[in-house]
Amino acid sequence: MARKLSKPSQSKKSAPKKAVRPVVSKPKSQAKPLSKATPKKGGKKPLPLEKAPAKKAPSAPKAVLKDATKTPSKVDFSKSPFNASLKPAQKIGYLREMLRIRRFEQQALKYYNQGIMGGFLHLYNGQESVAVGTASLMNGHDEIITAYRDHGHALAVGMGMNECMAELFGKGTGCSKGKGGSMHFFAPDKHYWGGHGIVAGQTPLGLGLAFAIKYKKINGCAVAFLGDGAVNQGVFSECLNMAALWDLPIVYVIENNGYSMGTSLERSSAVNGSLAKRAEGFCVEWATCEGFDLYELRANLGAAMERARKESKPMVLEVSTYRYYGHSVADANAKKYRAPEEIELYKSDYDPITRWQNQLLKEKTVTQAQIEKIDDEAKAEAAAAVEFGIASPWPSEESIFEDIYHEVDHKTEAGQTGRFFFSE
Repeated sequence: MARKLSKPSQSKKSAPKKAVRPVVSKPKSQAKPLSKATPKKGGKKPLPLEKAPAKKAPSAPKAVLKDATKTPSKVDFSKSPFNASLKPAQKIGYLREMLRIRRFEQQALKYYNQGIMGGFLHLYNGQESVAVGTASLMNGHDEIITAYRDHGHALAVGMGMNECMAELFGKGTGCSKGKGGSMHFFAPDKHYWGGHGIVAGQTPLGLGLAFAIKYKKINGCAVAFLGDGAVNQGVFSECLNMAALWDLPIVYVIENNGYSMGTSLERSSAVNGSLAKRAEGFCVEWATCEGFDLYELRANLGAAMERARKESKPMVLEVSTYRYYGHSVADANAKKYRAPEEIELYKSDYDPITRWQNQLLKEKTVTQAQIEKIDDEAKAEAAAAVEFGIASPWPSEESIFEDIYHEVDHKTEAGQTGRFFFSE
């Protein structure tokens, strides 16, 4: 689904005011639906994944969405091969995981604002469906890696709230022993290679995971997440070139929440319909979809991951999503570069948890009472994780010398002698 790139409106005082970014399809006179885009001669056509439906414009001030089209959705993603066979317990499980992420983030925000938690804090509120949908598609041999907004992915793959919350408090019981903080949750045992603070720094590492999967002939794929701003980093282009040359089984997922820190997409990137379309320059398949609906996300990402596994081919999938808070909690201007109406519009009409709850209620898969019980359990778990984190001990002074060199920690010959030669 392509967003309409509109210019900011001006107030009577000439102060710039950001207009709400429509999340509906462009008029027919503009770019064609991206999943059907035709590349130039010699290039590859985008993978014909299930087309993201155009969304009917939600109720909002006419001055804000006056240019939006109103085309009803015609695609039922629940009938996708990746969704049709889902059991009620699985669907309820996805709701539970999204609620766990939301409540974890809310507890973290509370204690960060109280000054008890230090460092950075990049919240995932509003994007929960992307992480949960991805984790639900992993086959036990897939590997995933992401950027600094990594809490949701960590919990979705099975990391515990206690170890994650303790890490935010900088405690020794944290998943990175209190040394990583918000941006560096890791769990290789769960096929999760962590969050990374360097913008696009995870993209070549994800490529390495894909290379290892192919080299070892493993029936899996790598999924590397990046934000819309990271697409502009040169290393990402290098990765696409290498992935195409070596036919590596990787899916690059652009979580496009519309803002690179405090800069809107239309001001930070040269956009020709979508960011994913840049993959054409490297003969890499690409597609787009929305991330607000779990069925749609699973249908499109599932097809991309399955293709990567079976054909050992790379792909770029751009997912439209939205974050409710700033780039980080330290983003003091989070409510200045986005109109309040925009934030409220996404919360009221595009919240992934609310949409999934309504979908399950409509299917009679869950009752309102069950939803409230699941939510209460998530709140209790998050509160208990805070207590665990606060009560946990700080890292010891000696530990500052640990986790620097693998050879030293594991007392190999190289670690004891300081000598290591690759030829030996």
